[in-house]
Amino acid sequence: MTNEVVLLVGHGARDPGNEGNAEVDAFTEAWRMRHPEVEIQVCWIEHAPVLLDAGLDRAATAAGSGSGDGRVLVLPLILNAAGHVKGDIPQAIAAARRRHPEVEFRCGHALGTSDQLLKALRHRLHQAMTELDMPDPRTTGVVLLARGASDIESTGEVAKMAHWLYETTEHERIEIAFTGISFPRLEQAVQRLDLLGASQIIVLPYYLFTGRLIQRIRRQVGRLRQQYPTRVFAQAGYIGQHEQLMDLLDLRLTQCRDGTALLPCDGCAYALAADHDHQH
Repeated sequence: MTNEVVLLVGHGARDPGNEGNAEVDAFTEAWRMRHPEVEIQVCWIEHAPVLLDAGLDRAATAAGSGSGDGRVLVLPLILNAAGHVKGDIPQAIAAARRRHPEVEFRCGHALGTSDQLLKALRHRLHQAMTELDMPDPRTTGVVLLARGASDIESTGEVAKMAHWLYETTEHERIEIAFTGISFPRLEQAVQRLDLLGASQIIVLPYYLFTGRLIQRIRRQVGRLRQQYPTRVFAQAGYIGQHEQLMDLLDLRLTQCRDGTALLPCDGCAYALAADHDHQH
């Protein structure tokens, strides 16, 4: 019988009150209630007390302590596959395999552009529209605001999600923007919506949990209200502890368990060559 441990891997938040990591802990606890028969642990890539190596070691110890074979299923609690998912996680798993040769490690896909996340974003957008007393969506611009990345595949997934929102809502003006690294930035997207005549502008964070960047977005929206006094602004909520996110994680767990959708970079030549500073 296989002794199985599920390890969630969050990004890690650098906010002063540690609220972001606390939200990941709370989400993990809520998800555990769906799977009382499974041991579920959590670690982070950065800015947290339990980082990848320690988290993998802890999970491997728990998986190897029972009778039979031990297995660790690693699930990235990360929206899109950029450097952390394509590099840091596979490299850490490769090292963990050397430290724990008796334990099997599998890594699932990042959350990715999915129907569940689309539904969660549409729900947050509807909540923001309700706060604005349900204005005409055709004159209400939306900025899908995501974390930037140097990985063009990852930023392309943001554009894909924005198009899905356009196809499945009545909003005629949906722009994408990034909080860093990538362009356009929020100010550029808002300037474009203003020129297009959007009466209301909703900033929709494409983020899982709170953190320093969510706090920065609040300050930016406050400044934009002053810069565009004739426009009405609303900041929608981030995804957070949403049922659709839990449904998606259920799916990723099933796929990782049966091997139908494992992380493509796990075990590939680029990841295994990380010790030689190979650029993935």
